[in-house]
Amino acid sequence: MEPITIKNIVKNRVETVWNAYNSEEDIKKWNQASEDWHCTSTTNDLRIGGKFRYRMEAKDGSAGFDFEGTYTALDPFARIAYTMNDGRKVEIRFKPKDDATKVTVTFDPESINPAESQREGWQAILNSFKAYVEHVYGTGTS
Repeated sequence: MEPITIKNIVKNRVETVWNAYNSEEDIKKWNQASEDWHCTSTTNDLRIGGKFRYRMEAKDGSAGFDFEGTYTALDPFARIAYTMNDGRKVEIRFKPKDDATKVTVTFDPESINPAESQREGWQAILNSFKAYVEHVYGTGTS
């Protein structure tokens, strides 16, 4: 299967966007695809060879899973790459653009769910991230 790419423009400086993307406390607040899910715990060892684990759960307790991986590349304020526990690869790029940051996520799809539903789910999480950063940290403009 071909990798899937999603994008969004976050209206804030790259440093703010990067920090919100990687802070354990921030991750718990933005990392969900819909209002009926939440991220109940996070660990994030942001270094090459470091591991992360985010616990995702339905708010009604009906389902949950761990999203885990190991960092394989790190270029602060520009690029993160990791391999998920099932071997799929993910790359996130942060590109400053005026008073905003373009965030591009490219990931290997899994083979169980349709590619379009995976694209929609990951895009929903990235949309949640954008909304969170712009609400909590402002739009970075004066």
